Amino acid sequence: MSDMSQQDLHATKRSWDKPEGASFEQWMDGRIARFSTRKYDWNALKFQADYDQKYRRAQMRYIGTGGTGVSSDTATIPSEHFTFSTMIIPAGHEGPPHVHVDVEEVFFVLRGKLKLVLEKDGERYETILTDRDVVSIPPGVYREEINIGEEDALMCVMLGAAKPITPTYPPEHPLAKIKRG
Repeated sequence: MSDMSQQDLHATKRSWDKPEGASFEQWMDGRIARFSTRKYDWNALKFQADYDQKYRRAQMRYIGTGGTGVSSDTATIPSEHFTFSTMIIPAGHEGPPHVHVDVEEVFFVLRGKLKLVLEKDGERYETILTDRDVVSIPPGVYREEINIGEEDALMCVMLGAAKPITPTYPPEHPLAKIKRG
């Protein structure tokens, strides 16, 4: 790396850099997102639930805004390389099949029973995830999670970019034809 590119790298403001004029305490306080200050956002994916109530679920953002594209949430911790949120999927509800073309996505099930369906190039894989199971799904693999349990499922969701490309649906899926608000 040339001296110039190292200087450019250090001149770039990153989300984790200490804000000018902030004390160490203020800086670190700004890197904490407490459960008590979060609210479940049942509207983040409302366009899906408006199509069919089985897609109704809620996101609680902690780091970045996730793949839902809710950039108006300023209470999240900024990040350079990933997002982190929790999601509630009510019993009988599901996350529709979708694909992230640019990032891997991680689901860590805190509680509940989810049927996970993965598809790529005509191949299909299904499994059941329960408490404390985790999966890392590569880019380009369709994923669908269905709550087959009798209680709300709660999971952590991580995406491998600060602002991932908006996910898409299989071309034949009805949600692929819906314009997002």
